[in-house]
Amino acid sequence: MLALRAALGRCLAGTAGGGAACSPFIQAARCYARPVRRKRKEIPSHLDDLPPTMLKKDYANVPIINSVDDVVKRLLSLEMASQKEKVKIKTQQLVEKVRRSPNDNGSFEVQVAMLTAKIRTYEEHLQRHPKDKNNRRRMLMDMDRRKKLLAYLRRVRYDTFENTCKQLNIQYSLPPPYTRRVTKRWVVKKAFCLKVFQEARKLKAAERLKQRREWQARAAKEKQAQSEGTAV
Repeated sequence: MLALRAALGRCLAGTAGGGAACSPFIQAARCYARPVRRKRKEIPSHLDDLPPTMLKKDYANVPIINSVDDVVKRLLSLEMASQKEKVKIKTQQLVEKVRRSPNDNGSFEVQVAMLTAKIRTYEEHLQRHPKDKNNRRRMLMDMDRRKKLLAYLRRVRYDTFENTCKQLNIQYSLPPPYTRRVTKRWVVKKAFCLKVFQEARKLKAAERLKQRREWQARAAKEKQAQSEGTAV
């Protein structure tokens, strides 16, 4: 260790004074702690199918938009748009697929489409930032709301439910049957209740046997009386 420190000192002194360069061993020893840069994985987005030449939502229906310069059109297109503006256009596209009429803005299908766009945006965000618990909680809340709306549509209007799932590419899975969460307290309580039930049955066994014998004796007497009456 002391020899390595001395070699490093001589190397630094030589480079500072314009001397010879350090040996490869010293250079490797000096640069061993460099951080490794990891390449980020390309995460597929649900906004990739939006063409970059499409205009923003606020400028799509402006009458003079066709007479402006190409530079202005590029500034007003999705190429220069933010994530929020792209999500607005994607939400509008999903709503157009399932809405009942042009003025439909609040039906169950439209609500499912809007929640689907939000959920997919949250999923994409959480793939990049998996420790964001606040947005994960919001995503789970939206998923519960969408699940309730789909369950209602499935129960009331099954054809609309099928069309909504097909247009929005939603894979609906049936809710599982009721299952209680198994805890230690519940297991102990169940075992105690079973033990009490078995002890109660043992205590009542003698009384039940006595009642059964009385019923059998009564039935035998009635049968004997009927036989004597028929003989007379």
